[in-house]
Amino acid sequence: MPFMPIVLAAASAVATADALPVPEVDAATRASIEATCFDYVDGQLEGNPDRVARALHSDLAKRKVAGETPGERRELRRMTKEELVELTRQGALKTPRAQWDRSCYVLDVAGDVAVARAETPWFVDFLHMGKFGDRWVIVNAMWYSKPHQPKN
Repeated sequence: MPFMPIVLAAASAVATADALPVPEVDAATRASIEATCFDYVDGQLEGNPDRVARALHSDLAKRKVAGETPGERRELRRMTKEELVELTRQGALKTPRAQWDRSCYVLDVAGDVAVARAETPWFVDFLHMGKFGDRWVIVNAMWYSKPHQPKN
C-alpha cells in the first residue's frame, strides 16, 4: 500500500514544522523591539499620544476582524496612525498604573523585520515591525479586543 507511507510522511512533516525552533535574537535587538512595543502599549495606557506616535510607522495599517456581515463575509475594522494617536489623546484606554498587567514578547526576527505580541487587560495585538535606520517601528498591527470584565 503506497498510500499509507505518504500519509505517515505528511503527518511527520507537519509535526516537525510545528516544532521548529524560534531563531536566537541578540539582546540589543530584543531590547529595542520590546522598547517599541512598550511605547505602543504604555503610551495608550498612560494616554500619552507622543509615546504612541513614536512607536508607529507613518503608514501604519492597524486592523481587527469585525465579524460576519449579512453577506456572510468577514469585515475588517481599520485604523490609521492618526486615528490611534487621536484616540490615545482622548484617553480611550487610559488606565491606572496598578491595573496595567501588560506584556510584550518578541516572537521572531529576520534581518530588518520582526513580529511581536502585545497584551493588556483590553487587547491582544500582533505587531509587524520594521527597522528603519536604528529604530524599530510598528508597520502593521492585527488586534483582538478582549471581552469587557465587569468591575467589582
